[in-house]
Formats: sequence, C-alpha cells, structure tokens
Amino acid sequence: MGALSKALATLREYRDDRHRQDELSFTEFLGEVVERPERNIRNVAQVYADMVHHYVSNGGDEYPDDPESISYLNYDCCRLFVKGSDRPFFADRLFANRLIRHVESLSVGDQQNKIYIFDGPHGSGKSTFLNNLLRKFEEYANTPEGTRYEVVWRLPVPELAGGVHLIATLAGKLPQLLGEEEGREGEMGANSGSEKGLTANWLTLPCPSHDHPLLIIPKAIRRQFLDELLDDDRFKAQLFHEKRYEWVFREEPCTICLSLYQELLKKEGDPLKVLESVFARPYVFNRRLGAGISVFNPGDRRSQRTVRTDDEVQRILNGLFAPAGKVPYLYSGYAKINNGIYALMDVKSHNTERLMDLHNIVSDGVHKVDHVEERVNSLFFALMNPEDKKVLTDLAAFADRIEYVNIPYVLDIKTEVEIYREVFGAHIDDSFLPRVLHNFARVIVATRLRTKSDAMLEWIQDPDKYELYCDHNLQLLKMEIYAGHIPPWLTEEDVERFTSKRRLKIISESEEDGWQGLSGRDSIRMFNEFYSIYARDDKLIDMSMLGKFFRKYCKKDKTILPMGFLDSLLRMYNYGVLQSVKESLYDYNEEQIARDIQNYMFAVNFEPGTVETCRFTGERLEINEAFFQRIESRLMIPASAAAAFRASVQKAYTTALTQEILRDNLPITETGLYHHLYERYIHNLKEKVLDPFLENENFRRAVKEFDQESFKTYDKKIRSDVRFMMKNLQKKFGYSRQGAKEICIYVIDNNLAKIFAEQDGLGQFTP
Repeated sequence: MGALSKALATLREYRDDRHRQDELSFTEFLGEVVERPERNIRNVAQVYADMVHHYVSNGGDEYPDDPESISYLNYDCCRLFVKGSDRPFFADRLFANRLIRHVESLSVGDQQNKIYIFDGPHGSGKSTFLNNLLRKFEEYANTPEGTRYEVVWRLPVPELAGGVHLIATLAGKLPQLLGEEEGREGEMGANSGSEKGLTANWLTLPCPSHDHPLLIIPKAIRRQFLDELLDDDRFKAQLFHEKRYEWVFREEPCTICLSLYQELLKKEGDPLKVLESVFARPYVFNRRLGAGISVFNPGDRRSQRTVRTDDEVQRILNGLFAPAGKVPYLYSGYAKINNGIYALMDVKSHNTERLMDLHNIVSDGVHKVDHVEERVNSLFFALMNPEDKKVLTDLAAFADRIEYVNIPYVLDIKTEVEIYREVFGAHIDDSFLPRVLHNFARVIVATRLRTKSDAMLEWIQDPDKYELYCDHNLQLLKMEIYAGHIPPWLTEEDVERFTSKRRLKIISESEEDGWQGLSGRDSIRMFNEFYSIYARDDKLIDMSMLGKFFRKYCKKDKTILPMGFLDSLLRMYNYGVLQSVKESLYDYNEEQIARDIQNYMFAVNFEPGTVETCRFTGERLEINEAFFQRIESRLMIPASAAAAFRASVQKAYTTALTQEILRDNLPITETGLYHHLYERYIHNLKEKVLDPFLENENFRRAVKEFDQESFKTYDKKIRSDVRFMMKNLQKKFGYSRQGAKEICIYVIDNNLAKIFAEQDGLGQFTP
C-alpha cells in the first residue's frame, strides 16, 4: 500500500502548467508588448517561422570562404523531425534547404493566404513529415517562446427579464449546452482562463476566431497608437516598414469582436471603458481538439453543420445590446483554426472537396457564415501525390495561390545512411568496412536520379577524363554536390568553372530528381535483405559483396541502374581507400614544409646566384638552381616549365604582397598563393609515400603478415611504418584493427597504388 500511496501522491502533486496562464487585462497585455514586442506581435506565419528556426540550428558551410558559394547549407533538422518522435522523418540536405527557403519567404514577405502543397511520390515520407511538423508546432506554440495571445471578452450581465434566477439557470445549463457543441468550451469560470463561462455578474466570451488583441485597437489609429506605445526604435522600424508586419495595420477583428467593440462604445462613450472588458490569454493549440490545428484525412466525412452558434449566448448578447441582433454570435468551423494551421493529409476523396471549399478563403481571406462575413487568416497545408494534381487543373484561379514544396525521395547519401541506422540500429556500422555502407546508399540514390543531367554536362563537358573516379553520367559527382562536397579529384580548372550560376542549376535539378527509382520502403527492404545475407562476425562487409548483391537485381531489372554504374562506384571506392592509406602513411614535418613554401615565395623575386635573408622565416637563403629545383620537384614542376612557373608565382606574389599582406594585413601563411603552393607540396609528398607499395616487396608482405608471429622477422623500419599506417587508419578513418589490415591487403592485391600512380588529383597548378 505504501507504494500505491506514493504513486497517488505523485499524481496529486502533478500540475501540467503549460496552459495555465491567467488572463491579462488589456493594459497588462500592452505591458507585455512593450517588454517583448517581437514575441507578442506575431501572426501564425511568424510563429511558424520562429518555430522552425527554434528547432533547426543555423546551417553550416563546409567552404565558408568560397566566393562562389550559393549558401547551400547543412541544416541539422534532428530536433524538428527526429528527437522525441515515434516515427522520425529524415530531411536530406536538399529538402532542408527547400524548407528553410519556404519558411524564410513566410517570415520576411507579405503573408497573403496560400495553400502550401507538399508534393512527393509514394513512400517519400510526406505524412511522417507533416505529422512531425505539426507536433513540433503545437509543442512550440504552447511554450512561453511560442505564445501568441488571443482576445477574451468579459461582459457585465444586467438582470434580464427573468432576473437573477434566469442568470443562475443559464449558469447551470451553459456547461452542458456548450459542452455538447464544442467540448471544453463549456467550462465555467471568469478568471481561470476557461472557455465561455457565465456567472451571476459576468459573461466570459473568448473570440471564436482567436483574434490578436491588438486588432481591437481601431484600424485608423493603430499605427499612431503603436508608435506612441513602443520604445524600441529598431523594432518600430521593422514594424512600420517590413512586409511581414503589414497584417498589423491591414487586418480587422472578427465580426463578433468588432460588433462587441462598437456596441460597447455606444453604451460607454469611452474607448478606454470598452477596453476594460477586453482581456488577453495565450492561444492554446491542441490538434486532438481541433483548436488551432485541424488535420483531415481523406476518409474523414465533412461536417454538415456549416454555421456554429449558441442560443443561450446569443440571448444574453441580445439582452445586453438592444435591439436584438446587434451582435450576431455566428461563426464557422474555420474560426477554430483562424491564425492556426489547416492541413489536408492527401488530396483525395473528401479532402478534394475540402480543397475546393478553400478557394474563396484563399483568394479573398473571407468566408460567408449565413449573412455574416468571417475573415480567415491561417496556414493551409496539403499533401499531394503527383497523380492527384489533376484536381487543380480546372482551377486556374488557384494557380497564383498555390506554392509547392517538393518532398522527393532522399538524394543525400548521408541522410540515406542515417535512415538505415535509425531502422536497424547504429551498430550496423561495425559490420562494414568504412565507405561501403555509404556506397550502398549511393546505389539506392542512383536509382532515383535521372540518367542525363544537362547542368552537369554543361559544367563537365568531357566526363570520360574522370573515369577512374566517376561514372560516365556523372551521377556519383552529382551525389557529392548534393551532399555539399566538392571532390578532391576534380581538376583545378573544373573547380574554377564550378561557378555560383552552375551550382544553382545543378541544385535546381534536384526538383526533378527523386521522383522515380527505389522508394524509402524499398530501400529499407533491400538493406534488410543485404544485411541479413552478408553481416557476420568473422568478416566485414566489403565492396565485392555489395557488387554481387546489386548485380543480381540488375539481372532482374536492367533499367534499375545505368550501365556500368557499379564498376564506376568500385573505381571511386578504390580511389578513396587509396587516399586513406596514403594519408595514413604520411609522416612529414609540417613546420619545415611551411618554411620551404615561404622561402620559395620570397626567392622567386631574385635572380639565381644571390644571397638574401627571407623576410618571413628569417633564414639566410642561397638562391640558386639547386634551391629552386629542390622545392619545384616537390611541387611537381618539370624542368622545362620551371622558368614560366617561377614567373607566374612571382606575379601572384606581387598581388598577394600589395593586396593581402599590406592592404588586408594578412600574414603570408593566410594568402591564397601560400595555400595553393602548400596544398600542392603536401599532395606530392603524399604521392611519394606510396613508394613502399610500388617498390618494396618486403613492405607489402609485412602488411599481409601484420598481427602474425612472422611480422616480427621484418626490420625495425618496416615494422614501424606498418604500425604507423595501421594506427592512423583506425584513428583518422574509423577502421577497426581487422578492417585496417583488410583494406591494406585489398590495396596491395588490387595493385591500386600502381593504377593511380600517374593520376594527378590537383590538375595543372595556376597561381
């Protein structure tokens, strides 16, 4: 019993205080506006935008100093779509940028009513996306950071024809009457923040349309009123000049609130006395109750009741404002989501009819309720499959009021891998050699890309020159660009040709990719099959297994992948693992390299045969052919091109000296010329680090016998180099001890060092 008592005591003490905020008088509300204007002067579009920015961190840029950047950023949407979700939605980089653009257009522009249609093929995760988005919106809107206030009227009730007895009778009946119509809207209480309530002296009447309290201020003087009220000049400049705040001065309160204000003003004769009846409370969003968020599935039947009213409330209002009918208490179901979100989950069946009903609301922002006009300013979301777009073809007037946000299949390999980890567990990485899991994702994404890309071919006009690193259709390169990565094997000429205009064209093609191929469900099914066949404790999954698995599918369906794609993927993998091994063998004195580069940049300004002290390193230099040849050999400059190369470096040095060093006060090591020379120097040293693989048979055998007793028979230098390489493969590239050995043996057995020995990843250097 003790445990039971303790549990019950915990329940008794618990209070869900998220929605328990007292009503504020209008004066108290204005105080909140003055203190935090940006938070308290927002409509639903601004709250929605703030919500997304609250959960999505600022995007990262892997190349922040790139002058051709198009701000294609790496946004982390995990807090918005994954954390705390029963069914996570993984937004790839392309969709995350698309979503942020959609949100920013809402947060900075004139927010006219539109229908935002999230369009994508079957299995792209549209429903999961929208459910998670709405869940987070509801969560955020009910926190202090996301709070938006709404109007509540507190009206004095005089004795009516039946006297106090009638009022008491109404007070007793009203909870049941209102409860039958709208659930919680029958709760009593004038001071508790409840819905419509009646006491012997007061009628508490929330605005059915959730009007912002500032709309009660007459439209004609609203600008002057806010100018005099607010102290923050910076915010006032935004309020009076930015499109996103035009609603403050353009919109009017709902018909009920406007009628109440006008009739009270006639009775009182003083606007300030009228405002004593106006209170503000947080707009509480509750999807399950349809408060602020209404979501309709195609099978949900439409309500036959288009007009909502309450006879008892109307009778009280008629008694307050004679003659009867001065304040018509009429509203529609749309009022409950005014300044909220109205969502259609797939435009089919009954949702097609609902979409048609939105025509006038979206076009004019007005809905007719009996003889009363009702204004609706909400966010309208809909999910749509491509084949359902035909329902819009006959509605030309809708064209300028519809904005599509595409949700195709995932096209970012990193996101595809995150989906596998979420579904099957993060431990799956332990079963793969590094890069192989991501290559599985590359095959899946390749089925979703269009084979021909005009934007890629405009940029890379001769794809065959990259046959050792990429496929003929440049799909592998396109995946790298979609993932925000510029591969190191591109020539410097092509990197320079990768202008912002070309980048925009390539990224814009993502709107047409991802509408075919293997869906999200298909890829999970295939990965489950692949993992079940090849995952085991004594052998890591490698590229031979991946190739065997997908070639089986290619035999069944020859259109699933472009011809030769798997071979190209293997070549790119070989290049990648070879770079990892080279990087792991590399062990040079970085400080000495830095001094060599600075000395060379200084020396090209002098004729051979002179002796000078370098202004950057302080070293005394004997500037002669031997000095130049020692460094130029490491920069991969042939003797025949040495004179021209020195002249070009000397010219670039003059520019760097005048512009970057003297004007911008940069150290020599931060100039563009230094970085170019340093990168080339390092690259050549790493190329030479492969000599043991190419020329030393003992080194190759020692790698294969690593971790065996016979390894101890090799000389100390070889053992040290092999251990250094194995340690770096584990530390820098995530290999296990077993995986590091396997990949080195793979490089040796396939003679990758020789195949790639003559390939220059940097291309021709031009300072």
